[in-house]
Amino acid sequence: MPAAKTMAGRFCQGRMDAGMSRTATVLFLAALAAVPSDLRAQAFSWRQIGNTSLVAGQASVAGGPVERVWFDPSGRLLALLPGGRVFAIGGQAGWTEASELQPPPPAGNAAAAPEAGARVLSAGSVRYAGGRHVWRSEDGGSSWKNLTAWAGGSLLGGTVRDLAADPRDPERIAAATDSGVWVSLDGGRSWTGFNEGLPSLAVRRILAAPAGSRGVRIAVDRGGRLEEFEWYPGQRLGWFPAPEGLIEREEAQRAGWSAELGATITAVAATGGTLYLGGSDGRLYASADGGSTWRTFESSGAGAVLRVWTDGSDRNFALAALAAGAEEAPRLLRTLNGGAWWDDLSPGLPPGDVFSVAADRETGAIYAATSAGLYWTLGDLRNPAPPTPWQSAGAGLPRGAVRDVRLDDNGLTLLAAVEGYGVFAAPAPHRRRAPRLVHSADLSSRPAAPGALMTLVGARASSAVAGGRAAPVLDAGEEQSQIQLPFELTGASVEVALQAGGQRMAFGLALAPASPAVLIDHEGTPMVLDADTGAPVELMNPARPGMTLQILMSGLGRVEPAWPAGMPAPLENPPAVTVPVRAWLGTVPLEVRRATLAPGYVGFYLVEAELPALLDEGIHELTVEAGGIRSNPVRIYAVP
Repeated sequence: MPAAKTMAGRFCQGRMDAGMSRTATVLFLAALAAVPSDLRAQAFSWRQIGNTSLVAGQASVAGGPVERVWFDPSGRLLALLPGGRVFAIGGQAGWTEASELQPPPPAGNAAAAPEAGARVLSAGSVRYAGGRHVWRSEDGGSSWKNLTAWAGGSLLGGTVRDLAADPRDPERIAAATDSGVWVSLDGGRSWTGFNEGLPSLAVRRILAAPAGSRGVRIAVDRGGRLEEFEWYPGQRLGWFPAPEGLIEREEAQRAGWSAELGATITAVAATGGTLYLGGSDGRLYASADGGSTWRTFESSGAGAVLRVWTDGSDRNFALAALAAGAEEAPRLLRTLNGGAWWDDLSPGLPPGDVFSVAADRETGAIYAATSAGLYWTLGDLRNPAPPTPWQSAGAGLPRGAVRDVRLDDNGLTLLAAVEGYGVFAAPAPHRRRAPRLVHSADLSSRPAAPGALMTLVGARASSAVAGGRAAPVLDAGEEQSQIQLPFELTGASVEVALQAGGQRMAFGLALAPASPAVLIDHEGTPMVLDADTGAPVELMNPARPGMTLQILMSGLGRVEPAWPAGMPAPLENPPAVTVPVRAWLGTVPLEVRRATLAPGYVGFYLVEAELPALLDEGIHELTVEAGGIRSNPVRIYAVP
């Protein structure tokens, strides 16, 4: 089978004139929205978003804090992470866990150290010292050379927590720092990061899920300070610094309310005019008048309030996640009356902190990020009833504390931040309780269009009818099904009726002549190809002046000549889109060479657009307009 027929990967690896089958469409849709099949024996389909590396302007990609480094007699390098886990790397293999090993005693302080508090390590006739920088002395400590000073800071990006020298070669040294493991093979004259694959990323928050051209945004602990990073769709290097914003605003809000109330405020949230605060002593505050008057609630025996979750549709509802108190009892609280009373939902959670919480009001699903992992339950979030027993949602996640949890903007994808390992995403298990019909391209609730591919989330469809016409079911699973709307649909709305699980489901959808959407994967990477090579256009294969882009889309509406839904488009002379199609890179209009059904695909459209002869280097936003309606914006990397 030609490479272009294989869609289980992120992109097809062939030109668009290669044959594509109905199976190819189904495989690609399944890759976008794979869902676990059994809620009772839950095996979550967790997929990592990004990696554990930070692109932070250092010599190599950085990581998170590492406590100790040392070499074993064979020259294998080992690292001790916060929390006590040990990892080793040697030869061609990457980092592997070796927690049965323990580090030797650390180097001691010396009177001849080059800076206060520096630890001195002897390696043959050479001495090394680690503090704010790494130093080297070849005369027994009488004089020292700074090996890491650079641009007013350190090449290694933070305080040196530990130093080690290979017992077989004193010129091979390693440093454990706030930003990972760094190795020099020439006595400190040059350094290389050994952070790829080392689970040391100190992720603390998921600030935003992928949306439009934006990727996932997180907050990372960098030496005691939270910094914002983003995973740019279409690249594999690491997390890039993001413009500071949310964290700084939250810190300012906490500081302001701390001064106002004479307490240490640790969490702030607001919805519908109601303000919720949490304190370091476990006290909860609520105000419906902007802070003029307050309701307070004391949570006896709890630690600090770490997060408050609010629902934009109900100002009286909130959930609070608290640190464990002296008895290590978990604490997750709920209010249904604007903070007058909070009831405890935590019985059944394991001992330890509850770092964060997220919920879906429609289904009653609650997700708790705890020091023991990720848990979820179902309950009535509109009445004071106890939830069902808590279940682990961590099957398939790395072992470790889960520091944050959130749902994406559509409420369909669950994201979890695992200590050291970064961010993971899975279809949210509550989807089965409230099936939804959404666009297959990006799982959004945009209006439908003739010929659009739609996904029934949360149920297996056996048949479908749209506007009185049969709508082909392209694929059906326990958790999701894909259908294609007939091309003949007209009007401003359409009812889509499906048979699923022995019952009839009906969805009333707004209908537009076109509702364009660029296909994206779970990280937000768009399906945009170089027309000459068929390779994905991404950071390692950026767009260039004059390049013709092939953009795979859904929702461009009717075609001419007419074509039946459910049938792959012909390989030669595929039907053309009837509405006007335009494309932009930022504000620059592109020449659209063609807009047709994608040859060999079912329900996919192909738009070819030529880039201008002059192109600025950097990140650009690509959009496509069909019938006057703009698509979702996607990110394109370009070089001149």
